[in-house]
Amino acid sequence: MEQPKQMMRSTDIAISRTFDASRELVWKAWTVPEYFMRWWGPKGFTAPVVKIDLRVGGKYLLSMRSPEGEEYWNTGEFREITPLEHLVYTQKFADEKGNEVPASHYGMPGDWPQATTVTVTFEALDGTTRMTLRESGIPLGQMHEMARAGWSESLDKLADVLKGGEFTSMRMDLVAEPGSREIVITLVFDAPRELVFRTYLDPTLLPRWWGPRSLTTTVEEMDARSGGRWRYVQRDAAGNVSAFHGVFHEVASPERLVYTFEFEGQPGHVMTESVTFEDMNGMTKVTDRAVFQNVEDRDEALRTGMKEGAAESMDRFAEVLEERKKASVGRSGARASS
Repeated sequence: MEQPKQMMRSTDIAISRTFDASRELVWKAWTVPEYFMRWWGPKGFTAPVVKIDLRVGGKYLLSMRSPEGEEYWNTGEFREITPLEHLVYTQKFADEKGNEVPASHYGMPGDWPQATTVTVTFEALDGTTRMTLRESGIPLGQMHEMARAGWSESLDKLADVLKGGEFTSMRMDLVAEPGSREIVITLVFDAPRELVFRTYLDPTLLPRWWGPRSLTTTVEEMDARSGGRWRYVQRDAAGNVSAFHGVFHEVASPERLVYTFEFEGQPGHVMTESVTFEDMNGMTKVTDRAVFQNVEDRDEALRTGMKEGAAESMDRFAEVLEERKKASVGRSGARASS
């Protein structure tokens, strides 16, 4: 969509960059919190908190942390959203709760307006993306140049992570606090929530991703409903067999699963697993919370390779998702041309 041309004011900052990445990926870098936090802020700064409600009238909250540990917060509201093409939002200084504060709260000199306006456009160019950014309302003078430098360094970081392939189809974090009975695994998949949920429970696809590549998995039972049972059997190259089973307590498509997990080689050691699926603007955040009967069972699972096994399984799961996404696009194209 062609945007109306605007006259550039003396207080505007305007920067254009061409990124060696698809427009879809650059758009996600701006609109998906898990991606945005990996580049936002000048060199040496981090973005430990990024919350984005991507809708007209929706708000965002960003934390920018300096190398010395000082935190600067921004908030604002989305005014215009044309997916993949155009973003307009306000930007204001804030505290950690999202309440607006004056620029002087952070020691900023000059006559700052209540809010500045940021406009970002995205243009696809033969596999690359030309992004044009404009921020209006920053007072002229030293802070104007500092703001321009801050944007330039942030966009340098964005170019680096795009070039380095750091925005992948799957990312996994595992947290196991000392003395806790829990292991919490957080994953982000570049696929719609409904597709992720269906793939997770599809007994015909599960042998392709569940467990390490060196093992063969067979689904002997999969009754995905409250009270239904499941059982998987794994075999290694030497023919050794391991089996696992459990009961579904909750199946709420496409949002949540709760089930038990028991390794038949150690009967009586039952784990309860809760898995939530959160939509993130076309991507999916999966949070897998495993609660063991005691700390000793939790620590034994970590010692015997649960983290490594989960990482390999989820890598394989992401591969299956990518295949299903491509197949879905192919079917859509075939329908459109018929």
